[in-house]
Amino acid sequence: MSLRLKSFVAAAAVAAGVSLLSAAAQAQQTIKVGILHSLSGTMAISETTLKDVMLMLIEEQNKKGGVLGKKLEPVVVDPASNWPLFAEKAKELLLKDKVAATFGCWTSVSRKSVLPVFEENNGILFYPVQYEGEESSKNIFYTGAAPNQQAIPAVDYLMENEKVQRWVLAGTDYVYPRTTNKILEAYLKAKGVKAEDIMINYTPFGHSDWQTIVSDIKKFGSAGKKTAVVSTINGDANVPFYKELGNQGIKATDIPVVAFSVGEEELAGIDTKPLVGHLAAWNYFQSVDNPDNKAFIEKWKTFTKNPKRVTNDPMEAHVIGFNMWVKAVEKAGTTDPSAVIDALIGVSVPNLSGGYSTMMPNHHITKPVLIGEVKGDGQFNIVSQTPGLVVGDEWSDYLEGSKDLISDWRAPLSCGNFNVKTGKCGGKSVN
Repeated sequence: MSLRLKSFVAAAAVAAGVSLLSAAAQAQQTIKVGILHSLSGTMAISETTLKDVMLMLIEEQNKKGGVLGKKLEPVVVDPASNWPLFAEKAKELLLKDKVAATFGCWTSVSRKSVLPVFEENNGILFYPVQYEGEESSKNIFYTGAAPNQQAIPAVDYLMENEKVQRWVLAGTDYVYPRTTNKILEAYLKAKGVKAEDIMINYTPFGHSDWQTIVSDIKKFGSAGKKTAVVSTINGDANVPFYKELGNQGIKATDIPVVAFSVGEEELAGIDTKPLVGHLAAWNYFQSVDNPDNKAFIEKWKTFTKNPKRVTNDPMEAHVIGFNMWVKAVEKAGTTDPSAVIDALIGVSVPNLSGGYSTMMPNHHITKPVLIGEVKGDGQFNIVSQTPGLVVGDEWSDYLEGSKDLISDWRAPLSCGNFNVKTGKCGGKSVN
């Protein structure tokens, strides 16, 4: 090979190497953010909008210059309402895509599916939906409501304002409704409610034939005592459930339903006129009247290019969680999960219901509790709101084996289930 040719080959090799290094450097100029929500299957009715709001938040942050001088890159996957697939997709996000944080899941069974994946690979998951408690993981930040921030205040409202004496606990057959109802049953009995005044019913995901169950509810409510339904029914099964309530003439004045998983998004696909007066308990409603919420709603409608798109509580939880993550990354000066996990505790950001929400040492946030009545337009009239913010209680005070536990992820405790009686850490994130 001539000297000139050798020089040319060497120069080409150097150029190729520089090009590869440049590509690698370019790849490192973005911070990847995982979005783990079902875009198909029974939960798509609720979760698709959470993917959309995350894309909006990332776009907004990039317009502000990104984080630590780098743009954010969303990595969207579809676990398709398939609980084992959630774990597979979570592993891909952490190991293949190397995301700095993930925002995702709706059902507790999907969260429990991914929990060991995030713990084993030291990832960060922001979970935006109300849940049953009885869990505190170092790698999960729970921005949805714990039972004391939703379920128990809803029961208190019905007892005090509707004078309810008989209770139907109706839920989808999985961990969130079963554990929440276990807590509520213990709470009701502690309040003096007799076992015969509590009816519990579970149905599978996507259940569509509600005629017999609604008939049973109607019969249970005809015993001369004020009756209410506490609903932990999830996903698209809510559509035929509420439709059957209307078909059988069950009005809110007769047997009020308070739902924990039905918000503006779910009501958007239902004729709400027969449902007027039924209730939902959340920590945010689109009808919250303040400047921050109005500005958020406008941004949402502009982003989606759809003036009819609604907002809801889990969306607000993602707003809070995302802004907390950004603030913690900037505070830590890095996206390293261990540093960010430590930095997140104590971070406060504005919520959309008024005031600031704070990430507590148990990885739960402070939230107001709101009760809303369904209006004919699918929005909610807020009939009750706590005067201040409520701290999320990860371990129920009403369950044996839980009432003596606390969670504190700060050093030196660094424990998700510390028993205050024995002085020992259980060593696991769940009971």
